[in-house]
Amino acid sequence: MTSSREGHDGRRIAFLGTGLMGAPMARRLLGAGFAVTVWNRDPGKAEPLAGDGAICAKTPADAVSGADVVITMLTNAEAVKDVLFDRGAADAMAPGTTVIDMSSIAPHFARDHSASLADRDIHHVDAPVSGGVVGAEAGTLAIMAGGDKDVVDGLADVFAPMGRVTRVGPSGAGQLAKLANQQIVAVTIGAVAEAMMLIEAGGGSQAAFRDAIRGGFAESRILELHGKRMVERQFTPGGSSSNQLKDLNAAMETAKTLSLTLPLTAAVHAEFSEFVANGNGEKDHSGLLLHLEEKNARSGGKK
Repeated sequence: MTSSREGHDGRRIAFLGTGLMGAPMARRLLGAGFAVTVWNRDPGKAEPLAGDGAICAKTPADAVSGADVVITMLTNAEAVKDVLFDRGAADAMAPGTTVIDMSSIAPHFARDHSASLADRDIHHVDAPVSGGVVGAEAGTLAIMAGGDKDVVDGLADVFAPMGRVTRVGPSGAGQLAKLANQQIVAVTIGAVAEAMMLIEAGGGSQAAFRDAIRGGFAESRILELHGKRMVERQFTPGGSSSNQLKDLNAAMETAKTLSLTLPLTAAVHAEFSEFVANGNGEKDHSGLLLHLEEKNARSGGKK
């Protein structure tokens, strides 16, 4: 374990939230030469990172003390507020610190957090990600950033080990982009799942169907990764259905505030709501196939 908190550029990073996504993201930063202090509500999820050189902190405030950049990767807006403000992390940060919130929360929460931190002379960037655990491990996440351009540009070397960052606009814009991304993911998962049922019901091979359309207009990462999960019926979560529903809830709420009607998103939102309500929140979101099969009185599909 490293004894210094100095990163390769002199900046010190605190990483709060080392779950399915956070742990590999923190590991990427360590591999790039940054000194990283980690904290997680469940210490058992942070401790393995000590073997990669991380310093494990007992509290969020301890983790951020002396840090130049604080990254949060937490479950929801309530968790972000709790860790930053209720548990004293923001109070333990020095003026000039930058918080990068990579959690997926509603845009208005990001703007509220940004304003509260600005009162403490702390910079804030909302930078949710897409790419799942696979992207987190490979450092190929799509990172959607909202915030001051100079601040985002100044964090290029911090973002680089984790993926490709694009500034979408001012505070909250990163979260808005993530909601739009999650709309596309959810609707596409639904479309692929329904297509798999159609093929199987007509006597075709789901695996052969997926191979047949690869490279055509229906090609996508969803077809590649989640279509494979559907064919193999492997629904251990990379991205959980409960998290997918959380993002769809936020997308629908945001659409309402903008006076938008989103019929396709509304339809898949209803299906995910029912799927999660039936106790499937911890299944991968590609597991929506199971819910649609059940609606069609099917117990499974042909392999």
